[in-house]
Amino acid sequence: MGFPQTRMRRLRRTGTLRRMARETVVQRDDLILPLFIVEGSGVRDPVASMPGVERYSVDVLRDEAKAVQDLGIPAVILFGVPEEKDARGSGADAADGIAQRAVETVKAAAPDLVVMTDVCLCEYTDHGHCGIVDDEQVSNDPSVQRLAQSALSHARAGADVVAPSDMMDGRVEAIRGLLDSQGFEDVVLLSYAAKFASAYYGPFRDAAESTPSFGDRRSYQMDPPNRREALREMKLDLAEGADALMVKPALPYLDIVSDARREFDVPIAAYHVSGEYAMIHAAAERGWIDGERAMDEALVAIKRAGADWILTYAARDVAARLG
Repeated sequence: MGFPQTRMRRLRRTGTLRRMARETVVQRDDLILPLFIVEGSGVRDPVASMPGVERYSVDVLRDEAKAVQDLGIPAVILFGVPEEKDARGSGADAADGIAQRAVETVKAAAPDLVVMTDVCLCEYTDHGHCGIVDDEQVSNDPSVQRLAQSALSHARAGADVVAPSDMMDGRVEAIRGLLDSQGFEDVVLLSYAAKFASAYYGPFRDAAESTPSFGDRRSYQMDPPNRREALREMKLDLAEGADALMVKPALPYLDIVSDARREFDVPIAAYHVSGEYAMIHAAAERGWIDGERAMDEALVAIKRAGADWILTYAARDVAARLG
């Protein structure tokens, strides 16, 4: 039945009608807040390229975790930024490492929070790459063994979820096997299964001090034009034991998020990355856009594409606006 009997605008006439007819709604339970942890005491270090984002020392993290829990955000993902780095990323699996101490602190301060950890070597290596380097090439198999040890150390510290972000072949199987063999079969494995070699990571690398000292990450992160390959990566990670899958970045890869949602019956995460976040803030600061509306619209788009979990630096602000 056409116009005038059908009038699509009827359900848009008032704010209440629009809310009642809304198909996609971002809720607090969809949100995961990334947190950067640094050495020191009393540190709240603003990240210049990400307005509203700070790096915290472990002692400050205690109150921050409580505040996040009080906002109703269900989970955080921790990124450790150590003072000392070396070629093998020794701090990545140190029992008293920055990430391990951060996990213990959050679990003690905010026991209802799900604590996720980023499992990678880039924050811990002096060269900034995500694995072990041999003659300026990232060597896959030695890197996998280091990543598995790092994931195990996070589990021992109390992490609920480990999230390998390195894109080495076979690391999911190695991590799952080691966790299970050591009695951590209940730890969730969230794989950065389709992580693209993106231009949108710049502000994160400032915060995590992880810019490569030579070359780039294109030999191990995915080539942005490849859609079918992303599905193959995700299938392999599920076969190796992943419990949930992540697409990173989010907005430029909503087609991949949608593909994953149609193809797989596991939780699908999407990382609204630092560059996506920073661009909205930069435009808002210049008065070009309404920053809050643009951020909300971006997160709705990610959820509408099929994401169950949204990792975003805006989680705190969005949760507060939800009332």
